[in-house]
Amino acid sequence: MAEKDTPQKDRSTETSMTLPTALTVEAGLQAEQDLLAHVCTGDSDFGLLFWQPNDRALVMPRRLNRLPGFEAACEVSAAAGWPVLLRETGGEPVPQSASTINIALVYAPPRREGDQNRIETAYRRLCDPICQLLDELGGVSSLGEVDGAFCDGRFNVNLDGRKMVGTAQRWRQSKGGQRPVGLVHGALLLDNERESMVAAVNRFNQACGLEQRVRAESHIALHEKFAAPDALERLDALYRQLLADMLEA
Repeated sequence: MAEKDTPQKDRSTETSMTLPTALTVEAGLQAEQDLLAHVCTGDSDFGLLFWQPNDRALVMPRRLNRLPGFEAACEVSAAAGWPVLLRETGGEPVPQSASTINIALVYAPPRREGDQNRIETAYRRLCDPICQLLDELGGVSSLGEVDGAFCDGRFNVNLDGRKMVGTAQRWRQSKGGQRPVGLVHGALLLDNERESMVAAVNRFNQACGLEQRVRAESHIALHEKFAAPDALERLDALYRQLLADMLEA
């Protein structure tokens, strides 16, 4: 992407949504898609959204609704207080509640970067600020899989070897198909609800006939280790600096 002029940069800042908006899980997922569509139309250079659920749901990729036991498993999960919602990104079932902070980063990569390593670069842009925050707080941050974690992946953000943030992404073409636009999402466990979250995932998996079982001790919440009252404000600043540097380089 060529360097943007001042009016476009101002418009991008004005349309970005920040520190955490309280939304139902369904509304939060829709807000992320709306933000992606907004950047795709060219109305903004980027989007940044922090949102926190004010209800609970078990969120999973749409592909799982093709499994034979899916409908029955949804009924079991809903009866236990974890209704199932489908998302457009990949992965596995992820519990969402008020203990979760969701981070949605939406942008079109600069044209100079090309397509090579686009996926990995996007994950690093999401994960690196979180790792920097954890290191500043005095924790040991890392990226990678954690045995027993739900929705495990090589771009988990881990604190002291336990999963704290799960990540996913989705890409669309901008209006006119001129450039790709990515939605990179992180679900950060802020408060300790590990036991009930793990139970929700295992309950669904068992009812759906899926073999995977997850463990509470594979996860950690930020507030279990650090009070970090300014953590989200710090993350907001780190992401905005990253985006400014990317757009102006």
